Formats: sequence, structure tokens, C-alpha cells
Amino acid sequence: MQHYHIWVNIICLCGRTQITRCADMRPQIGAYEGPDFPSPVHPKMYTPNIDALAKKSLLLKKAFVQQALCNPSRSSLLTSRRPDTTHIYDLIHYFRRVGGNFTTIPQYFKQNGYMTVGMGKIFHPGEAASDNDDPISWSVPYFHAKSAPYFEKEHSWMAIPRSEYEQKPLPDMILADNAVRVLQTVAPAAKSGQQPFFVAVGFHKPHLPFVFREEFLDLYPMKDIQLPDNEYAPVNMPDVAWYNFSYLRSYGDISKLNASGEINTTFAPSVVKDLRRAYYSAVSYTDSLIGQVMQELDNLGLANNTIVSFWGDHGWELGEHGEWCKHSNFENAVHAPMMIHIPDSTDNGIITEQLTEFVDLFPTLVEAAGLKPLPLCPEDSTKTILCTEGQSLMPLVTNPNLPLKKAVFSQYPRTVGNQAVMGYTLRTQQYRYTEWPAFNKSPIYKPDWSRLYGIELYNHTDDPEENYNHAYDVSYVKIRAMLSSLLHNGWRHS
Repeated sequence: MQHYHIWVNIICLCGRTQITRCADMRPQIGAYEGPDFPSPVHPKMYTPNIDALAKKSLLLKKAFVQQALCNPSRSSLLTSRRPDTTHIYDLIHYFRRVGGNFTTIPQYFKQNGYMTVGMGKIFHPGEAASDNDDPISWSVPYFHAKSAPYFEKEHSWMAIPRSEYEQKPLPDMILADNAVRVLQTVAPAAKSGQQPFFVAVGFHKPHLPFVFREEFLDLYPMKDIQLPDNEYAPVNMPDVAWYNFSYLRSYGDISKLNASGEINTTFAPSVVKDLRRAYYSAVSYTDSLIGQVMQELDNLGLANNTIVSFWGDHGWELGEHGEWCKHSNFENAVHAPMMIHIPDSTDNGIITEQLTEFVDLFPTLVEAAGLKPLPLCPEDSTKTILCTEGQSLMPLVTNPNLPLKKAVFSQYPRTVGNQAVMGYTLRTQQYRYTEWPAFNKSPIYKPDWSRLYGIELYNHTDDPEENYNHAYDVSYVKIRAMLSSLLHNGWRHS
């Protein structure tokens, strides 16, 4: 079967290949209803288009990002290398300048004869972070929707009435329309066998500010919006684990509230509910745009031989623990949605609860499309142009209960005084374990495990919301030692 690729903020289609990606989208999707949902307190989510895709996909219920921040997460997913290899921990560095000249997913498909077309937020945009969307990855000039006046920093959320968005379409509306036009353009050559395509569409929402079409508010009446059931920091949490949600507090309407962002502080209930409702509405708004693109794929007769991947670049805190945004190692920050539709292989839907990581997408798409597999990266892959620090997830298509990994790994940087600290966290099926060692930057990029600024251990069997840190409990001494060894040995031994 021939494959073509389309990337969209949350969806990735391969073969004809399409990828769709959404920014800051946690698994707040109907298909994740149950134990893997980010919060037990929520209204019924309205995401019919993503749910429909999930029903014909390999649905990865436990997929985790390598770092809960846009640029590091995207750099890892797109190169299949972890942050300590890409050397990307922030929004202002470009992996080709500080890590290595690594091959990306669209670049690899381009090298293998695909027409690669990108739009929206795939790489982190800008000259500093990606040399303006990594030009070498694309066959044609990259497309960005012009920003609308709704994206100023005065409002953390806005519901745009029809009278306004029909005159001034929202950027993601423009992206969806452009994706439809691109599909119409590349379809003839793809269907004739002349040239397959890889199209990547990066939707911005539900990223802050939560801007969406007004009618989506109607899906979430205020009476259905609830406060988190754990608006407090985990008991015995080390201070280094906390993020003061300064990004949200930088918006004008939130800044006026004079919230400190300190541990165990939060907003008034009305503010919390407004923000949660706006986030839900933004998710449903994005779902409608994904449906528009998927419908066109079907209209063009491409749906039965296009691989589609949908993913969010990381999770998001909506007041759980009193936290907001990402910027941490908590479950809600590093747990993100991912699903892959592979025609003829996943048409009846496959659900897996096995641990997976975002570095696994590259080798999975390559195998699904029938291309030459990626080699495993050597210990030092600085000069290795093409390799993977993940693994193909195709075995889960055959056996979704097959354990591929003992643990999955994420990380997040902090500064304590003048000392750089890196929070390294692993997730097993039962536990999340985190150590915060001093971190040596360039040229070695290594932790000093002898100098710890905090330890966390959460038992997901008894405490899925991570409300109690057991790291110093006497009854967990042996478990902590086992998890610490697993963490120090790293992903290669997991």
C-alpha cells in the first residue's frame, strides 16, 4: 500500500500521510474517558471527530512527552531524540545549532520521495527556535496564518461571536481551510501513484489564550463546570517541583488578580471555572477543525490509504494541585494524547495501556509506511544524522498488551539560586518517580546524581492524582531504591 503524510496539529496522516497536532492539549478527549482521563472532575467532553479517529486507530492511552514545553517536546518528537541529545530545554534554541544536524520526520519522508507540506505550529516557530520552521524539512514554502487581533496578551480567553469571526477568521480556521486546499492540490499526484505526500497541520488551540468560536461555550453550561478536587500541592512535595504559573499570570485579566503563584495558592472559584470552561470550549473548537480536514480527506478518496497520526505536544494543568500551564513533571503536564490510524491494520480500533513515548512516533511512521527502519542511536549521536532514541510501536498493532518498556522518561529544568537543576522523572505502570539533581550544561549535559534538590514518588494505584509524595516514607525504601536505579540507568535499559 502506498502512503502519504499529512501533519496537523493533533493529527498525523501517513501514507498519504497526514499529521494533526494541537498545542497544550491534554487527553481531555472523549476517547480517553476513564482511568486515563486527566481529572475525575469534568463535564462530558464534546470531541466527536477525534473520537471517530480513535475508533479506527491505535489509541495510545499512556503516551508521554519528553519535556512539558513546546520547543523541547516538538524537537524530541520530530527528531526521535531526547532533550539531553537535542540540547533543547527552552523556547529560544534550535536543535541543529546546539544539538546536531539531525534528520526530522518530514525531512526523512521528503528524502524518500514524498511531497512534504507544513503549516501552523509543527516546529516551534521563529528564527531562533527553528530557523523559521526548519526549511530543509519541507518541499514548498511553509504556511502560517496571519495573526488576528484576538491574540493580544490582555485576555486569557475569548469567545468570538460569529459576526466577528466571519469577518476576521481565527488563525486555526485559516489553517484548516489551507489544509483542505493543500489536500486538493496534492491528491491527484498521490492517487495516480506519481508522488505521495506528507502534510503537517499544526493547530494552535487550546494553547493560551483560549480563543474559540463563541458557539462552543454552549456545549459546556456553567452549571456543569466543577472545581478540581485537589486544589492543593502534593503532600511532602519538594519546592523545586513547583511552577508558579507565571505564563498564565502574564495575561492582563489574570495579572489584575495579583495572584502570587506560590505553593498552595490559587484563583477564586469563578476564575477557575471560567478558565476550565474556556479550555474545554477551545478543545471542542479544535475538534471541529480536525473534522473539517478529515472530511476533505474522505471526499478526495484518500481516507483508505492515508496514515493519520494525532498528537498534542504535552499536557496541561487546569487548577489541579493549584497548578496551571505545563512547565513541570506532574502527570497532567507530561501525559498527552496520541493515536495513529493505519489503513487495513487499525480500522477496527486498537486500545493499548502500554507505556509509550513521543520519541516513538518517528520509527513507527517509518515502519507503517514501509520505509527503511531507523537505527538505534549510539551513546553519543552528535554526529549521527539519522537514528532513533525511541522504538517502533507497530508490535502493539498485533498485540496491544505487549509490554515494550519498563518505564518512560521525561524531564524539566529548574534553577535553584545560581545552580542549574534538572528534574528527571520516570513513569512505570504503577509509579511516577522523580529526582532533581544538579545539572551540568555544555559541553557534557549530564546530571550530578550526588547533589539532589528534591525527590518525588507517587503511587498511581492508590493515588492516580499524585496527591501524596511517598519518597521519604519508610515503607517505600525498597521501592524508591529500585526506581532510583531504573532512573539512573536511563531509557536504554528500560
